[in-house]
Amino acid sequence: MSQSSTTAKSSLISKKDFWPFLLLTSLFALWGVAHNMTDTLLAAFKRIMSMTDFQTSWIQLAFYGSYFCLALPAALFIRKYTYKSGILLGLGLFAVGSLLFYPAGVTMSYGFFLLALYVLAGGLSILETAANPYILVIGPQETATQRLNLAQSFNPIGSVVGVYLSKVFILSNLNTAEATDRSSMSPEALKAIQSEELIGVMGTYVGVALFLVVVWFVIKAVRMPVASETVETDGVIAGFKRLLKNKNYKLGVMAQFFYVGAQIGVWSFTIRYVMVELNMNESEASDYYLLSLILFALSRFLFTGLMKFFKPSILLAISSFAALICCLLVIYSNGMVGVIALVMVSVCMSLMFPTIYGLSAVGLGNDTKLGGSGLIMAILGGAVITAAQGQVSDITGNIGLSYYVPVVCFAVVMYFGLNNYFSKNKPMAPPVKMVTPN
Repeated sequence: MSQSSTTAKSSLISKKDFWPFLLLTSLFALWGVAHNMTDTLLAAFKRIMSMTDFQTSWIQLAFYGSYFCLALPAALFIRKYTYKSGILLGLGLFAVGSLLFYPAGVTMSYGFFLLALYVLAGGLSILETAANPYILVIGPQETATQRLNLAQSFNPIGSVVGVYLSKVFILSNLNTAEATDRSSMSPEALKAIQSEELIGVMGTYVGVALFLVVVWFVIKAVRMPVASETVETDGVIAGFKRLLKNKNYKLGVMAQFFYVGAQIGVWSFTIRYVMVELNMNESEASDYYLLSLILFALSRFLFTGLMKFFKPSILLAISSFAALICCLLVIYSNGMVGVIALVMVSVCMSLMFPTIYGLSAVGLGNDTKLGGSGLIMAILGGAVITAAQGQVSDITGNIGLSYYVPVVCFAVVMYFGLNNYFSKNKPMAPPVKMVTPN
């Protein structure tokens, strides 16, 4: 299972590209902040507007639906211009979407919040469509998957920050009144409570927007290497045809769809599960969510190190099987045992996104940008599967039983890992050359 000697001798990144690589990795942390602040919004809006689990899952539908809609246009934009142009466009929309939380909070409209999230997530879709393949091609092809895992290791650091911000500024400011109490209040009293709660949501996102503006100007000022892909000699349709003939890539897109669905479902309902099993409120239960993300971050660095000795595909298969077992423990255990199993799912998930992405996209050559858009569009699973998990919870009245949905998802991911590991003829295109402008 050890990596080849060629891989062992290849460096992760050259000295001349180190600083651009470091700047790129910081972006992974930024969208981690947005992702996990969004996850906590499900618990927040459930209380603020007395919603069902399915109704709150519309937050994820708006968020990840935008990922699906914007990924392909982002790839076409990056093909025409550069990775850096895509990053700047994505950061700009990210900031605009965050700023839209202000009028959404003022109008107290759930639909306006969904619109703000859609714009914000559109920016993230463009940002990820640019940054993920950029990391793959910015260094040696042999270490591309390991390099992406390293960059993605900074993503959960941002996730921890996002959950902490949500805990301090959003969840801790929620009124303790339950849905039954709120239904008996006068419209004026209820509106006053909801207004105070939404101020925390609005202020947190506006603060993030101001920080993003600063980052945008920093990225704009830095010289970044440019990929010398010869896309002008080949059409988009031809590129898609090649991708559709690539079995490993198609399986990778499927695995990414189910993985992201599992991850978002697991995290979106973690707070709710802990509240039920340990009889806690949202703010207290979010501590376990925060612990999950800390372990997720630490485990990603661990798995990145293990990739020096084991093939990423076999690590993916083993970790997805372990996640499947942990989800079964969540379903069939009670109290602290179930909560611990749920926290451990995050440890198992830590290497999955970048590893699936890397195993699917490495070797695509000049089709890397188009291929990357498909893998980002697969993030739609976060909306579809989270909604399905919310429906299972509402129908059964048992949040624990909803974790059967991630069980199925992790089985699909395990199949992709095993198929990639045993496949002998994965197509490899010539590596993309990078040129640093003067």
